[in-house]
Amino acid sequence: MKIKELLQQYLNSLSEIYPAPEINAIFYRLTEHFWHLNRLDIAMNPHLESPDDRLLKALQDLRNNKPWQYITGQTEFYQLTFKLNQNVLIPRPETEELVEWILNDCQTGSQIIDIGTGSGAIAVSLAKNCPQAQVTALDISAEALKIATENARLNQVTIRAVKADILQGYDLSAYDIIISNPPYVRESEKKQMHANVLDYEPGTALFVPDDNPLLFYEKIIDASLKNPRKQSLYFEINENLKPQLEKLLLSKNLTEYQFKKDAYDKWRMLKVLKNLK
Repeated sequence: MKIKELLQQYLNSLSEIYPAPEINAIFYRLTEHFWHLNRLDIAMNPHLESPDDRLLKALQDLRNNKPWQYITGQTEFYQLTFKLNQNVLIPRPETEELVEWILNDCQTGSQIIDIGTGSGAIAVSLAKNCPQAQVTALDISAEALKIATENARLNQVTIRAVKADILQGYDLSAYDIIISNPPYVRESEKKQMHANVLDYEPGTALFVPDDNPLLFYEKIIDASLKNPRKQSLYFEINENLKPQLEKLLLSKNLTEYQFKKDAYDKWRMLKVLKNLK
């Protein structure tokens, strides 16, 4: 089958799942990954035959809502390549904006911890772009930490991987910058999510109970408040929980904080300054 014909098959088969521009983007990502053929290569050689059936197999996975990132086993984040599997979330573009914000604070000798690191997207990106900092990546999942460590090696940086459950407590007194993109999707919000997320991405990294949606934020904030060190805390947040988060901060006597919108005009980031008294 000609590659151009295969593209048309993708467009026809996936039209109920993805818009046409996204189907095109996925198709060319797959041709690049499997065959090292980019969009220009194919456009300049319209009669190219598909070398094997890997894209047909991938099409079936896509029809079953499997994200292309899990098909290729990798993705791009903050201009770096990251390996992925279904033990970790696929990093999102809005998290790149969080990394950018954090980098403004990064200084020589900064001690940084990324809580719930997953693939290590945040930790590795910070280590790469703020090489003078010491970065710790914490996660409850040994499989996630394995991926994060591989990604550090892939991108030629060093991170310290720690297996721990932040909900059981963890000493944060050694860190200047504390970061977390924790589970923040309420169980009741599942119905608003696509099958490619619900069926493939790890639920433990996504969902929190409706009756306690801020449990990770509160645990991290409380752990920070146990020490007198001046610290900056950065979080990715559920845009619908901004009022509850603000109420939580004020209840902890934290008054130096800033919420920030992402490129889609949604409240998705929070910075908290905990100063010495």
